[in-house]
Amino acid sequence: MESCVVTGGARGIGRGIAERMVGRGYAVVVTDVDGNGARRTAEEIGAAVGLEQDVRDAAGHRFVATTASDLGRLTAWFNNAGVGDDGRLADLTDEQVQRLVEVNLLGCLWGMRAALDAFGSGRGDIVNTASLSGLGPVPGYSVYAATKAAIVSATMSVSAEVPRRVRVHALCPDGVQTALLDGQDPDGLGSQLVHSGSRILTVDETADAAVALLGSRRVVRSLPGWRGGLVRSSTLAPSVAQHGTRLFAARGRRAIARRSRPRGGG
Repeated sequence: MESCVVTGGARGIGRGIAERMVGRGYAVVVTDVDGNGARRTAEEIGAAVGLEQDVRDAAGHRFVATTASDLGRLTAWFNNAGVGDDGRLADLTDEQVQRLVEVNLLGCLWGMRAALDAFGSGRGDIVNTASLSGLGPVPGYSVYAATKAAIVSATMSVSAEVPRRVRVHALCPDGVQTALLDGQDPDGLGSQLVHSGSRILTVDETADAAVALLGSRRVVRSLPGWRGGLVRSSTLAPSVAQHGTRLFAARGRRAIARRSRPRGGG
């Protein structure tokens, strides 16, 4: 049997990925900083085990890798755990900045190291949950976007370092309807830009895209693709992008207002 690891798997995108990997016949290890949530999810979806894990701890990743390898040959690792504190750099607390960097970036790096070591001479896939914000300037998400840009960069570099039998991928979704998005300030610039797209992505389509990367040679995938191209283009002319930011923020404010408007009864 083959095994896999899904960090941040108690709910949201991580749970969706874990469900799909169980459906594919993998022995799935679900981890989350919420240990009870990880164990409950594992039981509900038929995963092999749910573990409490703080991804900031490098040793914890090695323990998770050993646990997964005891269940079967470890061939897939999803670095999905992350936090989404939004806000301008000047407005974030010291603790928020440190947590964003340690959870989002270091957690992903420790996970990749543990996965590569566990793969050994065998094949395997690593899928890192990045973000569309990691592909260009996103004011209002300055530190969050910086951590996701670093994940994209690390993914591309590590992909070029590993043997051909190992594949490393980064998924860069636009805003996804999760508790992370719900917890952000609707009046913040970052949230307004996220809502400026045609729609908010669902957990199901995001999890489908993450699992679809397994076995492929695609290193970086944006979801949806057109938004990825738009964000990347903003890096070519930052001064022009500043004007576009105001337009997209206004569009996002209108979308948020529509979503929060109570619907009339029949």
